[in-house]
Amino acid sequence: MSSPSPKSPEQNDKNKKYDRQLRLWGDHGQKLLESSKVCLINATALGTEILKSLVLPGIGAFTIVDGEKVTEEDVGSNFFLDEFHIGTSRAQAATETLLELNPDVRGDYIDDFPDHVMSQTQDFFNHFNVVIATALPEKVLMPLSKQLWSANIPLLVCRSVGFLGYVRLQIREHTVIEAHPDNEAPDLQLDRPWPLLREHLEQTDVPNLGTKERSHVPALTILYYYLQQYRNENGGLLPKTYSDKEKLRNMIRDSLPNENDILEENYEQAVKLVNVCVNCTRVPNHIQKILDDEFCTNLTSESSPFWVICAALREMVQSEGALPVRGSLPDMAADTTSFISLQQLYMRQAQSQAESIYRRAMQISRALGQSPDSISETEVKLFCKHASELQVFRGNCVADEYQTSSPSASLHLEDPESLMFYYVILRGLESFISEYNTYPGQFDDHVEPDVLKLKTLIGKLLTDWGCPTLVISDDRVHEVCRYGGAELHSVSAMLAGCTAHEAIKLITHQYKPINNTFIYDAITSTSATFVL
Repeated sequence: MSSPSPKSPEQNDKNKKYDRQLRLWGDHGQKLLESSKVCLINATALGTEILKSLVLPGIGAFTIVDGEKVTEEDVGSNFFLDEFHIGTSRAQAATETLLELNPDVRGDYIDDFPDHVMSQTQDFFNHFNVVIATALPEKVLMPLSKQLWSANIPLLVCRSVGFLGYVRLQIREHTVIEAHPDNEAPDLQLDRPWPLLREHLEQTDVPNLGTKERSHVPALTILYYYLQQYRNENGGLLPKTYSDKEKLRNMIRDSLPNENDILEENYEQAVKLVNVCVNCTRVPNHIQKILDDEFCTNLTSESSPFWVICAALREMVQSEGALPVRGSLPDMAADTTSFISLQQLYMRQAQSQAESIYRRAMQISRALGQSPDSISETEVKLFCKHASELQVFRGNCVADEYQTSSPSASLHLEDPESLMFYYVILRGLESFISEYNTYPGQFDDHVEPDVLKLKTLIGKLLTDWGCPTLVISDDRVHEVCRYGGAELHSVSAMLAGCTAHEAIKLITHQYKPINNTFIYDAITSTSATFVL
């Protein structure tokens, strides 16, 4: 008999290299990351730190668009630039040093300003999975925002100045399959077991088991038996209140006499499972909202695989009244045979339901005239496993936000301690740069005059928002002017880590992204998110 061929050394090395992140987003998430293309506009300290945190986990490729030359200020704040780079292309220098971090990543650069790139190649930025813009003037940000909004390409707008920074995420629509909730209750459907599960659970006469057999029974079997007994005594109803569930717990405790008042481990587990496993199986409201979404009920040839699978899932939910089972069980004290038998029932049911949804999704896809390989069976299985975690995010266009009043922002300004005040100041800073083509306070003898100019622009912004009487603290405005547009590496690095995390969420469609503005104040080490 020939021995099995060993695994590819390259694959082993790769798994070892990316071990920690594979635990976060899995092989499928890593594949999406490795096939992604990211564009960075402006290789500032913030920009290069963002790319560093994307190159290290292994994005497929990046392109830097930057027409600036390296200055002494860049060398002082940007760890990826050195003195010998001064006067050379900032895009080229940053690309070369970043590529040293990971040989698996491809990198390219365009030594030109983004507005020139847009005018010469209108759809250039449409070929990326994510576009990240740092220190981008409003006059360039507005058309870029509109273009990416139309193309449904996520845009991350970032700026770091002094001890302050912000990240603004623009997404027209973003779907998440794996939200990775902090607390997730087991999906056991004990209130409505399918025939094979019911038959398996009911074949064990729990109260009449011998001492040895009793210790080998899975907690789930014990819980199901006494749950049925409770329902028989209460008109078929499930325990809902704390007192109801306590009654069920006592039924389990009292069923096992023990001189030392110590339950066997599997019975103790059954008692603990009452809280998380005895619930009415239903479709969560946020999932039902997705299934009733117009994008799910009115499919077109342009519908994404997410919505096609949602349509197939919707039909199953309408038929069976529940989401597909997750197919996994919590660990339980039991003999190996009993636990595996129970586990296989859940796995087979999950597989059967996923196959049914896959077949229906393929039928829908073909009817829409889509490519036969637009949906994979692996994708549908993952979708079904995490059906209770699905999320759909729809955001606002940055250009629309800048060109209209912001009532949501004005509401946050009612709190004098809100970081929204810094957002207002930073928006005023953007206007200042656009009007005067420099940062406020960039020259020492202009700090005080620039404070007055910046306050005027902030006042105009607040008037547009319907808050003409609101006064921004002079100290806060003066502090921003005192920065003179300087980047502090520690602040940029912190903000860059947050931004890179958001980019990875967008690429892998895992974890919930920010919605939609993140502000960081390094003075007080506080941060906040706002929906604008």
